Amino acid sequence: MNDFIKGLPKAELHLHIEGTLEPELKFELAGRNGIVLPYATIEELRAAYDFDDLPSFLKIYYEGMGVLRTEPDFYDLAFAYLRKAASQNVRYAEIFFDPQAHTSRGVPFDLVIRGLRRAILDAEKQLGIRAQLIMCFLRDFQAEYAMATLLESLPYKEWIVGVGLDSDEKGNPPAKFAAVYARARQEGYLLTMHCDVDQENSIEHIRQAVEDIGVDRIDHGVNILENPALVEKVIDRGIGLTCCPISNGIVTRSTKAAEIKKLLGQGVRVTINSDDPAYFPGYVAENLAEMGFTQEELVQVQRNAFEITWLPRHLKDAFLAELEEYAAR
Repeated sequence: MNDFIKGLPKAELHLHIEGTLEPELKFELAGRNGIVLPYATIEELRAAYDFDDLPSFLKIYYEGMGVLRTEPDFYDLAFAYLRKAASQNVRYAEIFFDPQAHTSRGVPFDLVIRGLRRAILDAEKQLGIRAQLIMCFLRDFQAEYAMATLLESLPYKEWIVGVGLDSDEKGNPPAKFAAVYARARQEGYLLTMHCDVDQENSIEHIRQAVEDIGVDRIDHGVNILENPALVEKVIDRGIGLTCCPISNGIVTRSTKAAEIKKLLGQGVRVTINSDDPAYFPGYVAENLAEMGFTQEELVQVQRNAFEITWLPRHLKDAFLAELEEYAAR
């Protein structure tokens, strides 16, 4: 089964590029930028990844970004992920990036996106993996800052396929960003939004995302099972859920595998992804292995993933044909 999973053509749709910063690269970038880390060894740094809920994870996550300072840093970060993903036969990835996590500490937006974009272009040429960028807003910052970031992104619209919403959900509902999302849709961006697992008011946040904001996808979102009417709505609209079992298991004590399988059985377009694999140990193949899927379920999950990508129809069909050929073989 592990060999089947490794060879399976995959799409990854829930991946935070800052969350792929492995300790080895963190030490390398710290040395390059003259930063002294408060850890003597890679092992000591890994041991510091001690978190058991979303806020404790985010604290370590944002602290780790301090080594990202220059365009080559962001290039190296993205290329390292794309190399790893290609080794697991990820054929296409839609990559979240958090510009506010960098602009808020003085790193220019232009520098961030140019490094990421250059890595994507080189990875397609050198590794044969395609990727696009999704710009996320940090929900624990002001909505006005999100709007300013949206406006700052407009000169780079051709490099950004959509927008998302992540970070600490408590007290930061989708409704807070309704105007930002309306403007993003007006500008031609596609829309997704984190509805994290087992958070305060999680089902109401899912309802706002689906009914009020009108998202094209939901990131995480397994609490939707609490409202069968919402389940029917996402099925009718073809809205996909980008689920991440290993990270679920660390921040909520449950991978939510049973819930994800139930949604799959009901016809929801669930997908499996790695979220922040440098912190939640496991890239997309390991997350798929965690689920205990049959081969038929594995293939269906990848059909879902390619169908809900933000690619033109002809590219979706090409990837789906590759998937069906692999399944038949």
